[in-house]
Amino acid sequence: MSRPRVVIIGSGFGGLFAARALAHADVDVTLVSKIVSHLFQPLLYQVATGILSTGEVAPATRDVLRRQRNATVLLAEVTGIDLAAHRIHASKLGEDLSLDYDYLIVAAGAGQSYFGNDHFATFAPGMKSIDDALELRARIFGSLEMAELTDDPEQRRRLMTFVVVGAGPTGAEMAGQVAELTGHTLRDDYRRIDTTSARVLLFDGVDAVLGSFGPKLAASARAQLERNGVDVRLGAMVTDLDADGLQVRYSDGRAERIEAACKVWAAGVQASPLGAMLAEQSGAELDRAGRVKVRPDLTLPGHPEVFVVGDMIALDNLPGVAPVAIQGGRYAARRIVDTIGGTPPGADFRYHDKGSMAVTSRFGAIAKIGAIELTGFLAWLSWLFVHLLYIVGFKNRAVTLLHWAITFVGQARTERVTTQQQLVARLAVRQLGDNFSPTISGTMESDDSTGEGTKGR
Repeated sequence: MSRPRVVIIGSGFGGLFAARALAHADVDVTLVSKIVSHLFQPLLYQVATGILSTGEVAPATRDVLRRQRNATVLLAEVTGIDLAAHRIHASKLGEDLSLDYDYLIVAAGAGQSYFGNDHFATFAPGMKSIDDALELRARIFGSLEMAELTDDPEQRRRLMTFVVVGAGPTGAEMAGQVAELTGHTLRDDYRRIDTTSARVLLFDGVDAVLGSFGPKLAASARAQLERNGVDVRLGAMVTDLDADGLQVRYSDGRAERIEAACKVWAAGVQASPLGAMLAEQSGAELDRAGRVKVRPDLTLPGHPEVFVVGDMIALDNLPGVAPVAIQGGRYAARRIVDTIGGTPPGADFRYHDKGSMAVTSRFGAIAKIGAIELTGFLAWLSWLFVHLLYIVGFKNRAVTLLHWAITFVGQARTERVTTQQQLVARLAVRQLGDNFSPTISGTMESDDSTGEGTKGR
């Protein structure tokens, strides 16, 4: 008799920790993900600003699970879920795949939301993937290189103006590191420009930076950012955005045009489209961000064999943070093991909040751990320790700690390599259109006259 089949969609915190929690269960686990790595998304801004390499924040999932003999890892993007047939459909680089399951854990995460202005993405990448981080690294360092080349003062000012939209953890940390980069790290690297004159602007429509931390910590975060050279502008809504800059409307009615070459979008998230697929078939509701309103045990209505975890769930106003995904993945795995073993269902999912932290500058941070509120260096040390724990693998932890020492103590950045392909690849692929179908050996290039694909070279 074959063992129960558990299919997990996604290799983020929810998916990976669910798979690991099933290591000793009498099941066959198949983890399907559209990327080959386990991405530590909260540290992507450090890839973008030259602190960490991609390998530190995204170890290979296959390597992480190499000793787990009941786990199989497949690189494919899920394109369909058939709840009635207990089957998923996936595809990657021209190869199609169908998998049957007895239990399904959907942990496909979330992407960037531009609040209906998807054309903003052309000029302001988000911060949700390795590709995003590498493109932003190329834009940040590339803007400074182009500023070094030009003799036009207006063009130089535009190239040396960096804008971050969104004053949540990602936006605040990104703005702080760009200010650290231009104000300290690179100040002796250029001959024709003074990087300390670069402007770093942080915009958000709300009235506080990192407002979810409470008024005291939010005020501290803003003060730390401003001391580091970030121009914080709150009550500011971005109404338009193009290649050369953005249009901003303030809460007092003022409007302003700001010329800026490098823009980063860190405002808003949208759950994976798989959420809508699940909702349509199960009758579950979706919230405005596309998250599935799951049952208290993280299952879909009418489908006790299907669990949804992490950024895809709408339950008790839980935040979209790594600990929620980790605890949800482990809970789903435990429920599956209990069901297989005939154990009566346990308690509903309950999230244990271990606190929140955000870095604002070198040796500066804020942290909220239960009733304890920390700021400055002590908060930064707490952030350092906690994030090291979340990094998978001793080797990655050791290398990350070394890079942090080089960056924060030595004020150097070891990961500054950029390429033109990193800069243009996302937009180039988009311009190729829907008929562009890459394969592992080349491409399927569209023939404009017939619409039919022909083998690329």
